[in-house]
Amino acid sequence: MFPNRMGWTRRSLQVSFVSAALSAGWGVMSSAVAGEFNVDENLIGAKAPQWEVGTWINSRPLTLKELRGKVVLIRWWTGPGCPYCIASAPILRDLDKRYRKKGLVVIGFYHPKSARPVNGSEVEHLAKNLGMDFPVAVDAEWKTLNRYLLDEFPDAPFTSVSFLIDREGIIRYIHPGGTINAQEGKDLESRVIQLVDSASP
Repeated sequence: MFPNRMGWTRRSLQVSFVSAALSAGWGVMSSAVAGEFNVDENLIGAKAPQWEVGTWINSRPLTLKELRGKVVLIRWWTGPGCPYCIASAPILRDLDKRYRKKGLVVIGFYHPKSARPVNGSEVEHLAKNLGMDFPVAVDAEWKTLNRYLLDEFPDAPFTSVSFLIDREGIIRYIHPGGTINAQEGKDLESRVIQLVDSASP
């Protein structure tokens, strides 16, 4: 198990999320709990932190610094069997397909919820099954997830959070986790369009 900076562990987080899911139901949890969790006040408009990951799939290692001038959408996901990740993957694939040539970079951050060592081939297989042919980074010890979310919000009900970052590296939108439903997908797309249509810095 790898503790984050607030003293949580992957296992304790996993237990709390599973318990919540069992009591609320997977589908209900996605809309009800996420709707009560608002991170915008603290993080929207802030400079996006640099990420710290070692393994990349479908891409050479990328840095946020070198992506300056691009619009970046990052989404944490896990598997196998994560219903939120499975349900949200089509929206991510569609955004990548539609807007990659216009300057959008979609990155999936895999964060394991098992104490066993990460198997790169297994992650690659999971990503392929979800149709993630965009860059995938392995956030094995949750270092980047902590930096983006859990250091500030250790009680976040989801870890499958998404961040949309503008061409200047500023966080402009956050989906608080769970499934990106159809309406949220449309809202996310409209924000992507607005940012990709903006001038490069």
